[in-house]
Amino acid sequence: MNHPGGGRIVVGVTGASGAAYARRLIQCLVEGGVEVHLIASTWGRRVAGDELGTTRLDVESLLGGPSDQLHVHSNQSLNSRLASGSFLTDGMVICPCSSHTLGSIAAGGGDSLLTRAAAVTLKEARRLILVHREMPLSRIDLLNMLRVNEAGAIVCPASPGFYMLPKRVEDLVDFVVGKILDLLTVPHRLNTRWMESPPADTDDGN
Repeated sequence: MNHPGGGRIVVGVTGASGAAYARRLIQCLVEGGVEVHLIASTWGRRVAGDELGTTRLDVESLLGGPSDQLHVHSNQSLNSRLASGSFLTDGMVICPCSSHTLGSIAAGGGDSLLTRAAAVTLKEARRLILVHREMPLSRIDLLNMLRVNEAGAIVCPASPGFYMLPKRVEDLVDFVVGKILDLLTVPHRLNTRWMESPPADTDDGN
C-alpha cells in the first residue's frame, strides 16, 4: 500500500466493547487522507450507544462535520459494491471484532455485508486486520484466530502498552489505533514509539 494521503480502507464495527477505538481509527484515517467505507453491525451500533452515547455512527457523529471521505454502508446491503472484489481497496479493519464475527469469518460466512466484505478481502489477498477485544479466550476463539491467520488475516488484539506511561484513557486508545495504522502503512503522529532508554546500573549480571 502506498499512502501518504490516499488509499481506500473498509472499516467494520461489531458488538465487542471498544467503540472508542473505532471512532478514533476512523478519525485518523480521514485525517490521513484515506477514503473510508464504514460498515457497522446492529450490535456494533448498540455498543456504540452505550460507550459513545450515539448509535448513529455516521459522518456527523464520528467526525463532527461533513466529509466526502467517509461513506457509511448498511450491513444488510449485500448488493453493495463492497461485496464485490472488483471494488478495489487497500484492505479492511474490523475494530472492534467480536468473537461472533471472528467465528463467522473463520467459517467463511458471508450473510452480512461486513462478513462478505471480509471474505472478499481475503480472497483478493488484501490486508484484513481483526482487532479482537474479548477476553478471556476459549479454545474455539484460539482455533478461529489460527484459522483466519492461516487464511491471510492479521489478528491484532486491542492490547494497549503501558511503556508510554499513559495518563488518560485516550492515550490507551491512541496506542492501539497507532498499531493498526502502522499495519495499514498509514502515517500518523500518535504516541506509540518505544524509545530505548539508557540501561540502569544493576548488579544482577544481566
